[in-house]
Amino acid sequence: METKSPEKEEAVYAKLSFLDRYLFVWILAVMVSAVLVGYYVKSVRDAFQVATIASVSLPIAVGLWVMMYPVLCKVRYELLGKMLAGGALVKSLALSFLLNWLLCPALMTGLAWATLPDLPGYRRGVILVGIARCIAMVLVWNDLAKGDPELCAILVAFNSLLQIILYGPLSLFFLEVLSRDTGIHVGMWEVAKSVLLFLGAPLAAGMITRAVLCSSLGKRWYETKFLPIIGPFALLGLLYTIFVMFSLQAHHIVGNLDKVARVAVPLAIYFGIVFAATVGLCLLMKVSYEQSVTQAFTASSNNFELAIAVAVGVFGIDSSEALAATMGPLLEVPILLALVYVMLWGKSKFSWQRT
Repeated sequence: METKSPEKEEAVYAKLSFLDRYLFVWILAVMVSAVLVGYYVKSVRDAFQVATIASVSLPIAVGLWVMMYPVLCKVRYELLGKMLAGGALVKSLALSFLLNWLLCPALMTGLAWATLPDLPGYRRGVILVGIARCIAMVLVWNDLAKGDPELCAILVAFNSLLQIILYGPLSLFFLEVLSRDTGIHVGMWEVAKSVLLFLGAPLAAGMITRAVLCSSLGKRWYETKFLPIIGPFALLGLLYTIFVMFSLQAHHIVGNLDKVARVAVPLAIYFGIVFAATVGLCLLMKVSYEQSVTQAFTASSNNFELAIAVAVGVFGIDSSEALAATMGPLLEVPILLALVYVMLWGKSKFSWQRT
């Protein structure tokens, strides 16, 4: 058993910026204010639907790009080739693939059907969240819980690339083939278009930005100057996107509060099951604490930005699918932050393989 004293839990909050530290509060405040504005100010809907791109309101599209780009600029894509060449990464990638692309989408689909059998639109939105694998805040959770930063960067890059390839086919499989929802057809091109625009484009931009700036101005400047400047824009983009979506859906939300609350059930159960199962599996496989943290948060986190984009692009901004997808960040932030504390507590309580 590892005898090192655990990090002081209060250091977790100390490491977060003011915006990060109270993110759950900001999200809740933005949601409430957006619903009030959307419900009572009739001109808001027209203002936010002045133009569309790939069936998504242009203001929402801008918010999604702003939200994704800073996070994808942080990923160290250059490490992937080196680690693969060394052969040490195969086991970690295989475990991540098993969890993220085989088990997690199936689990979310099962939970969605078990808890929302009478709400097909909300059920489809939850399933879309389950298929959209980690990016976004997983880098933050991993850092706070003292996970392996190099492995986390690799897994984010690995799953980002796989997402472009697999999200469309898996959406069709879980929504049409497995669920057999009558009268629903999710076109491959509709999904692929949203994936390419709202994941492929910012992913390419992030890779190009990192390569160009690191080579011209140096890696140190990039990580100490550039990233801190653009970093807050990811969360600002998230808050802006939530405001736009909830203001557009205000009447739908007010008229369906009971259904919106039910969406939280499968999501909360999902986070708990996936995290506990991944940590348990890593203990059985004698994986180090640092790598266990990374695998657990990678599997538990979802790319709700992409789920929102696809739900809006395929089903429309007024759809139950889009509303269900927007519930992801509200639940994920407080639950995974709590799990950071759980992992820090468990660091000294369980027998971890030494790195």
